[in-house]
Amino acid sequence: MATPEFILSLREKIGHDLLWLIGVTAVVTKDDAVLLVERADNGRITPVTGIVDPGEEPAVAAIREVEEEAGVTADAEALVWVHALAPMRFANGDRAQFLDHVVRCRWTGGDPHPADGENVRAWWCPIADLDDAPLGDDMRERIRAALTHEGSARFER
Repeated sequence: MATPEFILSLREKIGHDLLWLIGVTAVVTKDDAVLLVERADNGRITPVTGIVDPGEEPAVAAIREVEEEAGVTADAEALVWVHALAPMRFANGDRAQFLDHVVRCRWTGGDPHPADGENVRAWWCPIADLDDAPLGDDMRERIRAALTHEGSARFER
């Protein structure tokens, strides 16, 4: 799925103005590997990411996005990090800023594949190979937070 309907409706009213959105990063693990995708829109390698729908819990959104985008099922294990991303501008001129929720998830079934057109590739990357994976520093930090998390959620200060 591309842009959620509720955002398109808001954009009709506010145009390209900055929109504050709730985001989710689902770091899915299976054995000694992490689920990665290659995004169709910009070619970036990331864990599954998405937008939380109005009234939806971040953990539920993480599970939904993983199934929609990569065709696998997972259970949410922990909210590991909540942080505000820098404002961004999209190619169409829309501006947004996300409050991202990093959720560690455990794989429960399915083989990864680009399930909805948002990604061109989905695969299990061995954790031992993450340092060599073409990840941006922001995504690498989200994965690291999920893999090393213990205790309560991490909050930016």
